[in-house]
Amino acid sequence: MSDPVPNPARIDARQFKAVSDALNRIILGKAEEIRLCLACLLAGGHLLIDDVPGVGKTTLAHALAKILGLRFQRIQFTSDLLPADITGASIYRQASGEFEFQPGPLFAELVLADEINRASPKTQSALLEAMEEHQVTVDGRTYRLPEPFFVLATRNPHQHTGTFPLPESQLDRFLMQVTLGYPDAQAERALLRGEDRRSMVAALQPLLSPAELQTASRAVHEVHAADAVLDYVQALTLASREHSRDGLGLSPRGMLALLAAARAWAWLEDRDAVLPEDIQAVAGPVLDHRLQGVRARDLLDAVAVP
Repeated sequence: MSDPVPNPARIDARQFKAVSDALNRIILGKAEEIRLCLACLLAGGHLLIDDVPGVGKTTLAHALAKILGLRFQRIQFTSDLLPADITGASIYRQASGEFEFQPGPLFAELVLADEINRASPKTQSALLEAMEEHQVTVDGRTYRLPEPFFVLATRNPHQHTGTFPLPESQLDRFLMQVTLGYPDAQAERALLRGEDRRSMVAALQPLLSPAELQTASRAVHEVHAADAVLDYVQALTLASREHSRDGLGLSPRGMLALLAAARAWAWLEDRDAVLPEDIQAVAGPVLDHRLQGVRARDLLDAVAVP
């Protein structure tokens, strides 16, 4: 797969419209969910797609990697998967008489952690350091992961057999959680009449390079957030702690995630400043998987807009 000629000096939202248009031709009827996925990646976060099998989660991951020119690895999570199967391991080389680190599938730019809740909590925890610090530690040695580095995980409904719950510490590493859901009748008919999705993904060509994606991410971080917007984020954070079931509410990491996602949403709208509407657009995907006993919608209704 050849990358496009990079021109990373300046990337704007109009170039990302071509990316979203291409994805919308693959995953039909899910324009808002696709925009949330792109906002998550632009904000430098990891994405959890929580849904039943067969709605296009894996197809979306493959398409994202192809269109963004990212090196892709898929890890199928199962109950017997071990941490070393993800991170890699030190292998003894008899010829040299030394141990040599053999990188695992985690060493890619976009990693699909497929059915993440089918693996044991011990194996799930192997992702924590990677997702937070973009590195892994094996046998006391630390190895940097590539940049950019994104984890896109899929999770089956908890009532499905053979699943383990994701602990709060793992959920908090995901900037967003989205649900694709079943397509509407019009989209389903288009699927029945249309080309096979795997063939369409295989024919995709990169529209951006990894360097251009990183340039866009840096531009997202520069989107201005006025004091009034910061007041709004803090007020939502305080309300989450007052209304949560366990009294904990949103952590500082979650608060920063909300602002980062809102900046990305504003950038995709081709604006250089965050509006309250941007906070509201991303609040559900950023907050709902982090909170107990309260939903983002309740917080938005309870807190006045500046």
